[in-house]
Amino acid sequence: MIRKILFIFFFVILTLQNSKAQELVQFSGVIVTNDSLTPVPYVNILIKNTGRGTVSDFFGFFSFVAHEKDTIEFSVIGYKKALFIIPDSLNENRYSLIQMLSRDTVLLQEAVIYPWPSKEQFKEAFLNLQLPDDDLARARRNLARAEMRERAEKMAMDGSMNQKMALQQEASRLYSAGQLPENNLLNPLAWAAFVKAWKNGDFRRRSERE
Repeated sequence: MIRKILFIFFFVILTLQNSKAQELVQFSGVIVTNDSLTPVPYVNILIKNTGRGTVSDFFGFFSFVAHEKDTIEFSVIGYKKALFIIPDSLNENRYSLIQMLSRDTVLLQEAVIYPWPSKEQFKEAFLNLQLPDDDLARARRNLARAEMRERAEKMAMDGSMNQKMALQQEASRLYSAGQLPENNLLNPLAWAAFVKAWKNGDFRRRSERE
């Protein structure tokens, strides 16, 4: 009778220990960098030696079910792998973690590609380069002042010029807010600039100027 009671007693103890070792844990946390505490998204989180795990979201958060004493492996491109063992002395069936990852920087050597086998051969070929006469004439024609002035007159405004004009218009609107807008018909400086431009022939047609 005593042996039977002892056998039942030890069996219950072993069962409790086995259930304790296999207790499930809701393992959650967030993954950040160790230098700036910035969340690391899409980190592979796996229970080592198993095929179970999850992937962190865009904000570095993760949550999945594991066991106590499980070894968790964190891996992502650009960072060193990290391991964490879930403790077996938890008072609750959940555990939270802030896992930091170190950057894994790989510095590659500079690769310089030359069209010639050596710098000396490239220098010699470049100095002895003979441009065709038609290409040289075309370049000189495109760089002529008259040609460049005509291209500049036909060229549309770029982003910086449009921004400058928009700011000037906004400044003019705010300057005359609550009053009549400025009228250059009564501005003597504007009339002086107009007369000067008229004398210089700025208002002539392009064909007449040429």
